[in-house]
Amino acid sequence: MRKDGKTGANSPDRDSGAGKVRITIRLDGEIIDWFRSRAGAEGGGNYQTMINNALRDYIGQGGESLESVLRRVIREELKDAGPDADVIPRGRL
Repeated sequence: MRKDGKTGANSPDRDSGAGKVRITIRLDGEIIDWFRSRAGAEGGGNYQTMINNALRDYIGQGGESLESVLRRVIREELKDAGPDADVIPRGRL
């Protein structure tokens, strides 16, 4: 509950000066499970920090869609492979 006595998604309370804001958010169970399993596989890190970092990375890319990123990377790899490489037919990327 917020200091003004109202409930809501956002709380103005900051977590110990870390620049973080406590909110309530609903995410798909598969998303949480994936981040939790990755955190466990990487030695028990904090899955919430991993989600935060993933969002930062997304913002850092200018909000570019995953499809756009994949297409750009594939094009760059094909260009670097040279003209004799097995390639996907033109017009497919």
